[in-house]
This record gives sequence, structure tokens and C-alpha cells, in this order.
Amino acid sequence: MSKRKEDDFPPATDQKRARPGWDSDDDLDFDPIEGTSQGAGGLPSIVSSQEPTGEYGIIESIQLENFMCHASLGPVKFGPSVNFVVGYSGKSTLLTALVVGLGGKSLGTSLKEFVKDGESSANISITLKNKGIDAFKPEVYGELITVHQHINGDGYASYQLKDCTGNVVSNKKAELTAILEHFKIRVDNPVSILPQEMGRQLLRTRNEGERYSFFLKATELEQMREEYSEILERKARSQHQIEQGEEQLEDLKRQGVEIEEHFQTMVTLGKTLEDMKLEMTWAVVSETERQLDDMISNINIGDQCTIILNQELEASKIIFNEALKRYTAIHENIQKLSEEASIIGPQCIQAKEDTIRTDRAYSLALAFYTSALNEYSEIEKVAGQHQSKLEILKSAVEMAELEKQEKISTLKEKIRNFKDQEDSLVEEIKHLHQAIERDDKEHSRVREDVVYVQELLDDDQCQLNRLKDCKNQPLKLFGHQMPALIEALEDAHRQGQFTYKPIGPLGAYLRLRDPEYALAIECCLKGLLFSFFCDNPNDAQILQELIKRFYPLGCKRPQIIVSAFDCELYDVTDRAPYHPEFPTALTALEINDAVVTNSLIDMTGIESVLLIKNNAMARKMVLPHGPPKNCTKVLTACGDEVFQGRYYSCEESRPTYLGDMDMEIHNLEKDMENRMARLSAFQEQVRSLEKDVRENRETIDSHYRHLKEIKINVINITKEIRDLEDEEDSRAISLSVLEDEAQEYNEELKRVREKLKARNQDLESLRKPKLEAEERFEELTLRCNQVSELMESLIEEQNQTVLEVEAKHQSMLHYDCRLKEHLDSLQVKKEEMAMKERELERETAQAIYICPERKIVTKSASVLSREINALKERIQSENYTHRNREDVMRQYQEAKERYLDLDGKVKNLKKLIKTLDKVSTQRYETYQRGRRNLSLQCKLYFDSLVAQWSFCGEMRFDHKNETLAMTVQPSDATSSDLGCLPGDRQSFSNFIFILTLWSVTKSPFRCLDAIDVYMDWDRRKLAMEMILRIASTQNHHQFILLTPQFMRSLLPSPIIEIFQMPDLNKDEEILPLQEVRPEVEDKEAA
Repeated sequence: MSKRKEDDFPPATDQKRARPGWDSDDDLDFDPIEGTSQGAGGLPSIVSSQEPTGEYGIIESIQLENFMCHASLGPVKFGPSVNFVVGYSGKSTLLTALVVGLGGKSLGTSLKEFVKDGESSANISITLKNKGIDAFKPEVYGELITVHQHINGDGYASYQLKDCTGNVVSNKKAELTAILEHFKIRVDNPVSILPQEMGRQLLRTRNEGERYSFFLKATELEQMREEYSEILERKARSQHQIEQGEEQLEDLKRQGVEIEEHFQTMVTLGKTLEDMKLEMTWAVVSETERQLDDMISNINIGDQCTIILNQELEASKIIFNEALKRYTAIHENIQKLSEEASIIGPQCIQAKEDTIRTDRAYSLALAFYTSALNEYSEIEKVAGQHQSKLEILKSAVEMAELEKQEKISTLKEKIRNFKDQEDSLVEEIKHLHQAIERDDKEHSRVREDVVYVQELLDDDQCQLNRLKDCKNQPLKLFGHQMPALIEALEDAHRQGQFTYKPIGPLGAYLRLRDPEYALAIECCLKGLLFSFFCDNPNDAQILQELIKRFYPLGCKRPQIIVSAFDCELYDVTDRAPYHPEFPTALTALEINDAVVTNSLIDMTGIESVLLIKNNAMARKMVLPHGPPKNCTKVLTACGDEVFQGRYYSCEESRPTYLGDMDMEIHNLEKDMENRMARLSAFQEQVRSLEKDVRENRETIDSHYRHLKEIKINVINITKEIRDLEDEEDSRAISLSVLEDEAQEYNEELKRVREKLKARNQDLESLRKPKLEAEERFEELTLRCNQVSELMESLIEEQNQTVLEVEAKHQSMLHYDCRLKEHLDSLQVKKEEMAMKERELERETAQAIYICPERKIVTKSASVLSREINALKERIQSENYTHRNREDVMRQYQEAKERYLDLDGKVKNLKKLIKTLDKVSTQRYETYQRGRRNLSLQCKLYFDSLVAQWSFCGEMRFDHKNETLAMTVQPSDATSSDLGCLPGDRQSFSNFIFILTLWSVTKSPFRCLDAIDVYMDWDRRKLAMEMILRIASTQNHHQFILLTPQFMRSLLPSPIIEIFQMPDLNKDEEILPLQEVRPEVEDKEAA
């Protein structure tokens, strides 16, 4: 059991789920020994502090296997408040399993005795709830912690701690102890778990000392008293250890004196040895100085050699540089000539090509000129002969041509008349086609309007049918599956599958103060209207399974939002915008559920959304200057969103979920009437347009027939004119041919003259470039030959210079290599000299450190070393203890260390005694103060309890004699009704004593085994009523009551669970646990 400090007893109001502590005020005027207290109606009804609710540490279920006489029992599932386990057998087995499974030690029985006869092992599985802010490692265990204990036939027990999914988290007993400490579970405390035998003894006891002992054990004051006794025993043991330590210190002190006397004898011989070691130190320094002088003389000779080698290297470098300069000059000249040759070569080739090209061009131009001159002479001769024939035929043709032209003019006039008629018909046909095209476009547009209006009409009819169908079942607004889903949800809630009933769909919980804002609210909340709210993930998982049952895969499913329900409405006064005319989205809604309101505030911030019916008013207020303070968004009645500088229109025209159903039906019917009228007008317009198009097409066909007739006449007349034009006189044909030929001859002569002139100009222009190209080619050829000869002589000189440079370079590298080798050797010697100097400095410093005054040494270091070794052998032989110096020093050091260690322990023990004196005093004072405060709390709660139930009672503590006296009697007003509590009144008083101890102990659950069997029917009924009253006010505690009674007199209550234990059957070892309701028991009893 862990030790307690004074702060282990905090006030009851400072801790959650904590046992009410005692007040630290020392000025409380109350005598814990002689004080008494009388119950009175004026006392407060509840003395102990109120504690927060939460399901953590209470028992969820117990399951047994091969335990005691049961092969399999359970799982026994308990409720969070009052649980009655009824029946004639097996109840104590559950209580024993609870104590053993949670590591209890108060049974005093070996664990192997709990294994069922004939079985090799037994298993106990206890599941604890782990919910709330005080849960134990919720991220590891989740909402349930399962303690699984395995007991083998030898009585050895092992533990497995599992999380909510059944995975093993730990198998250490320390982890179980930490869980029990965290939940304040004390299975060995009789107030937490009261077995039947102990309860029988307590209820029947009249001994005030036994009752006081029970009070100490229940409040854990007995444990504090045992710890105080342990402190006193430890103090006595420490005092005895101090006395023994002081005796050992005297023995060690005498042993140290003897070792010092032995050591002093060896000091004299050691001093002589030290003097010789000092001489040895300076002898080593002298030898090092001699070696250093030899090194310095060798390095000086090496420096002189370095100077000579440097001079030879510089001379070779000068010769090499001169040869390199000559090579560089020759190489640069060759480069320049190469560049010049590279330039002249292409120029020479280009000049040769230009010469050949100009020569060819001049020869070709000369040939063209000669050919043109010959052609001109021949054409001029033929043209003169042809002109004489033309003059003779021209006069005969003129008369026949005049007659033919008159007839052709008459026929062309008729064609012009037909052309005018054709143009007018074509223009009229064009206008008719345009009219038809306009009518077709209008017809298509009107047909699209007809289709659009018909689709709107069909949608309105479907919406009207849906609204009329949803009028009796509003949930169908959210989908035809929603009523069935809600019914399944209600069934699951009635069956207790949900911790808290899910809320949804959200739109079903909203009512509008002004129906005109319906579309704006839907645009603000959007998909949340179709969503469900769950308090925890388990409820969300169950709801998800229900949704999957009614919404197939691929179908839009309601969204599930998981958030802990907060039933206290948020105060958003400081966060909401204020406007005297326009409401917010929150104030425009009537919401009866605070959880729904808080969730909408958390998820959409509806308290900061301002609603304005008129779009123009919204733009005027928001667009220039921005929304009012605390306003995040402005919505108009038609669902448009208005921000500063932005405006977003809503795509929807009417609300889907939140609108007034009667108004929406009326508006739909009115819209359908208007659309029917529009549809009739559009259909009439379609018929009119079709008639116009048909008439215009008939007119076009008639015009096309007329045009065909006109074209036939024009073709006939044109054919006649062509025939007249083709009927030419042979003389006219000959004349025309001769004129054409004469014209051709003239044009040919003109062309040949121009050609002859151009050929002469080309010939003159090519003569000069031909001469220039030939001259340039000769000059470039001469320069190219000169450059080639000069380059050959320079290349030969360059090759000779390369050989000379290579020879000089090898000579320079030879001297450079010799110099580097010499310098490396010299550097090694200098480094050795530096090392020797550092060695000399180190040896000198060591010698000065050992012997500051330099000694004149005549002996060498080797001689001194031999003398020192001889002296050491003498010291060793002269040692009268026949032990070396290290053994003496080690023995002395060990004795000294033991002395100091023992002395420190003695001092620490003395300090410990002082600390124990102080701690024991504090513990005793804490014990006294705790005992006084706990007794005071018991008296106050006892007085309040008996006053509530109209009793008179007295509780008196005598801490000096360790007795506790108490009496409970009915008051005058109720004595006639209770019959003055017939029977043994002492057992009922002790029962109230147990209830009083509940107020000063901390445990998430209380277990009582068959405590009511020792009372008559009246007191048993009264005791149950008192327990139920306490349970209704302490919803953070779980009560498990084991009784052979079937509790048929209890009225049904949501906090009561009744489980009937099965009777043992020799033929059947696996027995299920039955849950029994009071009304079922009444029927069975009837």
C-alpha cells in the first residue's frame, strides 16, 4: 500500500469523483471525542460536494468461465445506475469474481480454490466503462477497458488489459493498479464491496468498537495508522544501526593508525630514491642537448648546399626561357602565314570561278546577239509581202458587215426585255426565301419555348404532386426513404442501441418566423438540412448502418456529423450583428432543440448572417461600404449572396425543404395556370407561322416555273444571234486572218528590235567584269605561291627550335628535382630538430617541475638508471612487512574509504531519524485532523439523512476509546405509520451507518450482497427507497445490489435494471443470464 502525505486529504470540493475530505481549518469548534449531533429538519439535505457526471470506472459487464461452481456465466451486463441481481444462487459468485478479478486480497482464500472442480483453469473478464474527460488513457483503451484474469490450477493468476476492440494493451499488474487508482476503485474496502458475511456481522453488531473499526477501515484511516506504526518501527531500527556503526568506526580508526606507522618506515628510503630520480631527470636533459647541437651543425651544411643548387637552377631556367622565346616567335609567324594562306586560298579559288563564269556569260551573250540580228532581217521581209494582200480584201468585206449588225441588234433588244423580267422574279424569290427563313427561325424559337414551358409545367406538376404527398408526411420532403429511416431510428433508440438519440434531418427541426426567408435560409445551410447529428462515433456507426439499409450504393445519402451534444444554448450576443430592420439567420428561425442551434452556430455561423428581403437594399448597404460589424455574409430573400464588391446570384427559384407547404402549393398551381396560357399562345403562334411558310413556298414554286420559261426563250434567241455571228463571209474571214497575221508580224518585228537592243546592252555590260576577273585571278595566284614558300622555311626552323627547347627543359627539370630532394631531406632534418627541441623543452619543463634547481650531473642516464633499480630492490628487501608500497597504500585507502562511507551512513541515519520524527509528527497530526473532519462529515450527512426521512438519530464518536455509538428512532409524526420500526432496530441503524459511510468514501460503484435479508418487509422497502433516492441524486455512481428477493414491489424506473440469476442445473453448466423487469415478475407471480 502506498504511503500517504498530508496533502492526500484534500477538501471534498477540490477533486472530481473524490472521497469527501476534511476541512483544514483548525479553528473549527468541535470536539471529536465527546461531540454528539442530533438530526433536525433545518440541516441541509446534502452535505457532500456535488460531483460531475460521467461513465468512467463503472462496471459494464462480467463474464466467468470455470469459476467456482459455474462452467460459464454471463456476460452479465450492468446499467449505469441501480442494478438488482436477484435469484437463489450464483450472486455471491459474481461478487467474489469482481473482487478477485480486480486484484482484491480480502477474501483470504487461495486462488486455486476458485477453479471449478475437474477443470485446469478459470477465467474472469470484467469490462469497465472509460468515457468522459477523466477517462484513463482514452487514446489507448477507447471507451471500454476489459480486465481479463486467467487462474491456473496451481493458483497462479495472470492479467490481460484489453482496449474497446479486444486488443491486448498490457499484461502487467502495475497497469491494473494504475487503472484502479485512477478510478478510485478499492475492492478491499467493505464500503465499496460488502460481502454477505461481513454485511451480516455489521448489521447485527451492537459492539461500538467493531463499528468504530469498520469506520476506520472504510475511510482508510486504519491504513494511515498502520503507516504511522511502520514509521516508528523504522526509526527504532535506524537507531540500532547508528549504535553498530559507531562501534565499527572506532575499529577502522585504530586500523588506520597502524597502517600509517608502517608506511612511515618506508618514507626514509623513498626519499633517497627520489633524489636519484631527480638527478636522472637532468641527466636525460643533458643528453638531449648534445644531440640537438649535432642536428644544428648538419642543418647549416645543408643550407649552404641549397644556395648552390638554387644558382644552378636559375641559370638553366634563363637558357630555357631564351630558347622558348625563339620557338614562340617562329610559331607566331607560322600562325600568321597560316591565317593569311587560309584567307588567300578561298579568294584564289573564288577568283578562278568568277573568271570562268564571266567568260561563259560573255560568250553566251555574243551568240544571243548574232541570232537576234538574223531573225530581224527575215521577219522584216515577210511583213512587206503580207501588207499588200490585206489592202485588197478590206474594201469587199465592209458592205456585208453592215447588214448583219442591224438584225443582231433587234434580237438583243428582245433578250434585254426577258432579262428584266427574270431579275424582278429573282428579287421577289429572294425576299420570299428571307421571309421563310425568318419564319423558320421564329418557328424554331417558339417550338423551343413550347418545349421549355412544357418541361417547366411537368416539373411543376411533379413538385405539386410531391408537395401534396408530403403534406401528410412532411419527412418525405427529404426523400421518400426518410420516413422509413426515421421509423427505424426510433425503433433502434427504443431498443437502447443509441447512447443519445441522433438528431435529423436538420430541416425537420427548423421553423421560419417569416416564410419569405425560406430560400435564403436554404442557401445559407445548404446540405446541412439533409444531415443528421450524433453525439459519439458509436451512435454514428449504428446510424450509418441504418442509412445503408434504406439508401442503396450510388444514391445520395444523408451526411452524419459527430459532435458531443451540448444542451446549453450558446450566448452569441457579442458575436451577432445588430440591425434594427433586418434579422439574422439565427433570429429568423424557431429552433426548439438547443443541440441543433449550437451545431448550426458551430458549423455555419448563422448568428453572423444578415437577411435582407430587397436585393437593391442589400446592394446599397453592402457593396460600397461592406457589411455591418460581426456580419460575415448578407443573403437576400431570393437567395443571392452580397459581399463588399461582389454579388452572387442564386440558381434556385423556390425553397425545397423550409417553405410554407400550402403557400408553395398555391404558388405552384398559379404558376401552372400561367404556363398553360403561355403554352396555348405559343402553339397558336406555331400554327400561324407554319401557314405563312407554306404559302410562301407555293409562291416560290410558281416563280420558278415562270423563270424556266423565260430562260428557254433567252436560250433560243441567243442561239439565233450566235448563228448570225457565225455566218461570216469567206472574204471577211480571210480579211480578218490577214489583219491578224499583219498585226502579228508588226508585233514580232517590234519584239525582235527590243530583243536585239537588250542583247547588245548585255554584251557591253559583261565585257568589263570579264577583264577585271582575269586580272584579279593572276594577282591572287602569285601571292599564294609566295606564302607557301615562306611557310616551308619557317616550319623547318621551328622543328630545330623544338629540339633545343626540349633539351633545355630536361636540364632545368634535373636541377629542380635535385633541389626538391635536397629541400625535402633538409626539411626532415629540421622537423627532427624541432621535435628534439620540443622534446628538450618537455624534458626541461618536466625536470624543472620535478626539481626546479638544475643539478650538475657527472653520470650518464644509463648509470643512474642502474643505481635506481638497485635502490628499489633494496627498499623492497628492507620492507619489514614483506609487502610492497602499493599494497600498503591500497590497504590504507580501503580502510579510509570504509571509514568515510560508514561515517556518512551514520550521519545519514541520524538525519533520517530527525526526518522520521518530523514525518511521524506530521502524520499523526494529519491522522488526527483527518479523523476529526471525516467524523464531522459523517455526523453532518447522518443528520441530513435521518432528517430527510423523518427520523431522529444520534451518532457519537469517542476517538480516545475508539468507539462509535449511534441510534435511529422514528419521529413522533411517523411513529404510528412505521409501527416504531418493529423487529431489530439495530440492523436498520447499521444500514443507515453504511449509507453514511458512502458519503465519505470514493468509488465509482457500490456493491451490497443480501443486505436486505436481515430486515423485515417494512424496513427492507424503506431501505430500498433510501438507496434509490441516493442513486437518483448521485448519477455518477453505480449501485449493484445482490438479493434473493425478486423485487416485485419496485415501480418501473429508467435508472433500475433487474437481472435474475439462473438456478444451477446439474445437467446444464452453461447458463445464460436473464434480464427481468418488475412488470414481468408481477405477471409471473400472478
